[in-house]
Amino acid sequence: QVQLAESGGGLVQAGVSLRLSCAVTGSIFSINTMGWYRQAPGKERELVATMTNNNNINYAGSVKGRFTISRDNAKNIVYLQMSSLKPEDTAVYYCNLKMPWDHDYWGQGTQVTVSS
Repeated sequence: QVQLAESGGGLVQAGVSLRLSCAVTGSIFSINTMGWYRQAPGKERELVATMTNNNNINYAGSVKGRFTISRDNAKNIVYLQMSSLKPEDTAVYYCNLKMPWDHDYWGQGTQVTVSS
């Protein structure tokens, strides 16, 4: 059974950095995409960043240049390094795993709150 567990959220001031981690356990196909999505109150869930097993990366325009996604394939952990945080980055951040011929897997979410 595949499970995703996020950690690293919190309440921070604008301008600082924060790193999120997501540990993936269970039977994972080697070809996959790991990523981060976020959902702010009253808004749709949106893509933040994704990274394939062969290191193809995609960022949302709003975070490009400030956020960095990385992954440790040996440990099945995906990270999101967030810098220069803004109040508009406040959201619940969800870890996501996509594998061929399978449905999406999601973590329970971790709250990131950025105060001005």
